Amino acid sequence: MQEFFDLSKQQPTQQQKLHSHHHPMQTKQLLQNRPCAGAFLQASDIFSQLSDPTRLKILWLLAHSEECVTNISIFIEMSAPAVSHHLRLLRQMGLITNRREGKEIYYKLADTQTAHLIHKMIDAIFDIHHDTPSENGSVTID
Repeated sequence: MQEFFDLSKQQPTQQQKLHSHHHPMQTKQLLQNRPCAGAFLQASDIFSQLSDPTRLKILWLLAHSEECVTNISIFIEMSAPAVSHHLRLLRQMGLITNRREGKEIYYKLADTQTAHLIHKMIDAIFDIHHDTPSENGSVTID
């Protein structure tokens, strides 16, 4: 994710001098190498998209298989137009791609570093918190 770093940061002004704690050099290096403001905004937008459980379900599915809108709709129990809305948002963020085959459009996880990292993160979170059905049929997280 090299594009997130802007190494041309200005040094703190006299009024913005860093406090000298136990690690002043580490703090200066962090300040010089911190991501640019746009990178934080982009990361925030991605996390915002992932905060929606429906988009998270769709992304998880598309990380494991290429699917059409109909199959995605059945998987997440939502109408095709609603699914299409979520797919458009994920595609705009660069997390998924699509291809047309005849009248059908198929979606899958984008082949980008960001999308693959998010896929690994989602799978790791699900591995940590195994879903277990409760007695009444609802799902609880350990």
